[in-house]
Amino acid sequence: MTTSSRGSKVPAVLVLEDGRTFRGRAYGAVGTTFGEAVFSTGMTGYQETLTDPSYHRQVVVMTAPHVGNTGVNDEDPESRRIWVAGYVVRDPARIPSNWRSRRSLDEELAEQGVVGISGIDTRALTRHLRERGAMRVGIFSGDSLPDEGAMLTEVRRAPEMKGADLSAEVATKETYVVPAIGEKRFTVAAIDLGIKGMTPHRMAERGIEVHVLPATATAEDVFAVNPDGVFFSNGPGDPSTADHPVSVMREVLSRKTPLFGICFGNQILGRALGFGTYKLKYGHRGINQPVQDRTTGKVEVTAHNHGFAVDAPLEGATDTPYGRVEVSHVCLNDNVVEGLQLLDQPAFSVQYHPEAAAGPHDAAYLFDRFVTLMEGQRA
Repeated sequence: MTTSSRGSKVPAVLVLEDGRTFRGRAYGAVGTTFGEAVFSTGMTGYQETLTDPSYHRQVVVMTAPHVGNTGVNDEDPESRRIWVAGYVVRDPARIPSNWRSRRSLDEELAEQGVVGISGIDTRALTRHLRERGAMRVGIFSGDSLPDEGAMLTEVRRAPEMKGADLSAEVATKETYVVPAIGEKRFTVAAIDLGIKGMTPHRMAERGIEVHVLPATATAEDVFAVNPDGVFFSNGPGDPSTADHPVSVMREVLSRKTPLFGICFGNQILGRALGFGTYKLKYGHRGINQPVQDRTTGKVEVTAHNHGFAVDAPLEGATDTPYGRVEVSHVCLNDNVVEGLQLLDQPAFSVQYHPEAAAGPHDAAYLFDRFVTLMEGQRA
């Protein structure tokens, strides 16, 4: 049960599973929520962050102190709703100011039932998560709160992100088509594991008609649209549970159809090729992560949202049932695998979000690389 915190000074408490507690004020809806505590380093783009399906069942801590300054508009959402389980900010804007703003962020959170907390030291919370790792968390707000022992017990009963199979919960239930902008050049089948709206738009800008399929789509469903290429999207949850998408991708690889995956799709490709995946200590989230494209030597500033990574050798090529593969991109902060590229057939993936919603446009070339693969296959 949630109610609105608008215009009030309703008390709120954030409780981490290791017992650390932060007290502040309710922000958005008043009530109780649970999830995995993670932090995002972006200074802007909060509307796209909130509506990114990859944040399903996560409580997002914003490291930038001032949030909500530009309000909420009707153009920037990346999906049909807010997906975060909870929201943590230090100093929310009292009055939003932007010509596109239609309502305040506080109002939007309350309207969609998202429980948040404000007025806490988010820098201290972020440092705690960096040292201890992402963990379960609860936000409790209202005039009558349980004692800390009872709240901690509830937090520790919440499900963990490790082992969570979530992509089907956020994906479309029915296939839909995003038409090409201008002349149609190619058809792509996109598996929705938690896709953001800007992703098919970026492909449409390049003359691609995108058929967005549910996460449960079979290989027969994929090839029924006669695609020139197949795309696997970002999404939430533990990739070790994604056996169905892995089996579909292996069929795509066996047919040597041009393939592109991002984020969760990168992890699916890793598994399809025989690599393992593992959970990062606190993940990469934000719009300022440095990545090197090893195929060109170029360093990009990129948008990330992932808590898992592929366990693949950083040096040299590895033999797989589908040919040789090498790590094409690497994070310069911690050497995490940020991309895979097959050397003997047209398939590649990256761990980050090249659609740049929100984020820098350094990685837009990856959509052009996908087009080049499809051109080569057609030729």
